[in-house]
Amino acid sequence: MDWQMRAIRGATTASENTIETIQEVVTELLNELENRNQFQPKDIISVTFSVTRDLDAVFPAAIARARPGWDNVAMLDVQQMHVEGSLQRCIRFLIHAYLPASASIHHIYLRNAASLRPDWSLPQIQASQQAVKSKV
Repeated sequence: MDWQMRAIRGATTASENTIETIQEVVTELLNELENRNQFQPKDIISVTFSVTRDLDAVFPAAIARARPGWDNVAMLDVQQMHVEGSLQRCIRFLIHAYLPASASIHHIYLRNAASLRPDWSLPQIQASQQAVKSKV
């Protein structure tokens, strides 16, 4: 089987800046990531989490590191560049992983973050069918 380094994007939003809320939404985001993409934590090269400046109660990487198999993944938390009027209380990730070249990638955009990439917040098959229809 041919394997390649692939990138997976995702994002979600938190309703408030508390440890409990951020833990809930990061867990939901990573659960969806694992459910929709066929990989194991051992396949992950690195994860970069970014958060908007209004979220500072807890590091998303600390939440991810507590997941089974994620304790040896290289992770980094950074603050997202602030742009006036941009989505608030947003947590994003960029994951690099070794995956089969033929594997479908499902980028995960949940809650209000679905507005960032409406094309990726839909199931991938529906998104590609809509793109074909719009070209006709």
